[in-house]
Amino acid sequence: MAPTCLRPLLRYRSFAILFLTPLLLLPLPVAVPTPEAKCAYIIIIMAVYWCTEVIPLAVTSLMPVVFFPLLGVQSSKSVCLQYLNDTNMLFVGGLIVAISVEQWNLHKRIALRVLLILGVKPALLMLGFMIVTAFLSMWISNTATTAMMVPIVQAVLDQMDNTEYDVTMMEQATGQTNTVIELEEKNASDPTSVHVISNGQVPDDPRSSEEKKMRKRICKGMTLCVCYAASIGGTATLTGTGPNMVLKGQMNQLYPNNNDIVNFASWFGFAFPNMILMLVLAWLWLQCSFMGLNFKKSWGCGTERTAKEKAAYNVLKAEMKKLGPISYAEFNVLLMFVLLVLLWFSRHPGFVKGWATRLFPEGEKYITDSAPAVFIALLLFILPANKPKFIGWNPSLSDPEQTEEDIKKPFLSAPLLDWNVVQRKMPWSIVLLLGGGFALADASANSGLSAWLGHQMTPLGSIPPWAIATVLSLIIAVFTECTSNVATATLFLPVFSSMAASVKIHPLYVMLPGTLSASFAFMLPVATPPNAIVFSYGHIRVLDMVPGTINFPLTVVPGCFQWHPVYPAGCMWCRLIPLPWNGGACG
Repeated sequence: MAPTCLRPLLRYRSFAILFLTPLLLLPLPVAVPTPEAKCAYIIIIMAVYWCTEVIPLAVTSLMPVVFFPLLGVQSSKSVCLQYLNDTNMLFVGGLIVAISVEQWNLHKRIALRVLLILGVKPALLMLGFMIVTAFLSMWISNTATTAMMVPIVQAVLDQMDNTEYDVTMMEQATGQTNTVIELEEKNASDPTSVHVISNGQVPDDPRSSEEKKMRKRICKGMTLCVCYAASIGGTATLTGTGPNMVLKGQMNQLYPNNNDIVNFASWFGFAFPNMILMLVLAWLWLQCSFMGLNFKKSWGCGTERTAKEKAAYNVLKAEMKKLGPISYAEFNVLLMFVLLVLLWFSRHPGFVKGWATRLFPEGEKYITDSAPAVFIALLLFILPANKPKFIGWNPSLSDPEQTEEDIKKPFLSAPLLDWNVVQRKMPWSIVLLLGGGFALADASANSGLSAWLGHQMTPLGSIPPWAIATVLSLIIAVFTECTSNVATATLFLPVFSSMAASVKIHPLYVMLPGTLSASFAFMLPVATPPNAIVFSYGHIRVLDMVPGTINFPLTVVPGCFQWHPVYPAGCMWCRLIPLPWNGGACG
């Protein structure tokens, strides 16, 4: 609670930030009327608004459209082009496919099937929840994955608690009956012992309080594992979370001749092993923190299923039964999803020629990952949700009334996806937020602000590159706890690029760890929507989230990122990216 004297001032907090920030920073463009200073003026104001959220993040993202032209930093045409570029179209196409998966409950079917396969032992159940959540968040939004998984976790935990309560009551009832019989026999032989226990009541079992504490700890661990796995899983694919898309967009903005070095396949090759490592570490950490490492109890080595485990298995089985057999629409959506993944991986694998090069002249130059994403999205609005019916044309072979009714029906039913559903579920605010970040990066480069920042950071060249990457990752990991992940990446990645140029290291050496760190917001409920969803169920407190935090991403960077005059020909990440200080493409 704030002191009483400060409470009236808190009423005007938003008003003060909104209007005083531009006024206090106004001397910057007035005293230094250069494009760099004017661009910095707008970027600082937007950073303050993004951190404090005095107005919606998407609204703040629209500020460059107004103020860059007014201040003479860039033309309106140049600024507006950044709001729906190739990276944003990739993001929109991927989200439309994710919405179709959600619409037909395909993600729930996948989740329940995997959980039934893995089993319901405590350790395996947590691992199953984390694997399913991480896999789904690779393809659909972290928020939607968490919102779908937490009710399943809650239902399983409730059923386990109810079953344990029933078993305990039965044991107590049996125990009380036996105790009364023993007391009656003992009283017959020794009347003086009646006062020890009266009315047949048995003292409470001291283990009951310990069991309640253990149940609470398991409940906390099971719910926390979902939001942690959602944030970790989103880092594995390029479209899995916003910061990844920011990195791709910034690389295309700042290094336009990079030969599409950050694409779906290259990002997956780097981030998927890192995601597996982080998921295993998070699972072990949650096991130690909330369940302990009792292998016999947690893993069920050499033991049969308990009543609680059978109840949990029955809940999952009942939920799976409710879904029924896979429908025609689900099968079509699954087919489109698999086709999209295959198109992404095979477009430009790197070690062989992809389909873009083999099927189309200069396809590698013209086709990017956004083309297959939008193509599959278009098919979802065309393919029918129900199997088309072929009606015989001979009326004598069938019921005339039924034939007349069937002829009136259209051959193709409603499509797999409806635009109203997409319009309702599409996170348009993230699209605008990405566009605003790309506009800032473009203006920063063209105005000379990036070059000025890079020059100021030249003294950092004396620090080892690994130390720079470590410190920057920690800074972002702390900063992203209080700010949107996308906004954090948008603000820091252009600065990291300028710093890398000044200290002569590859920009991805610092931009990749920074991007991953922006997604690892585990400490606070407000840090990311999955944390807020889990926190809203009331099982955990803020203090429960802090000890289970893994703030720093353990990145395994393939290829050569150290500065030297000529990069080796075999480096996956830097053989084709021309940098200012090496004079051309590597390899």
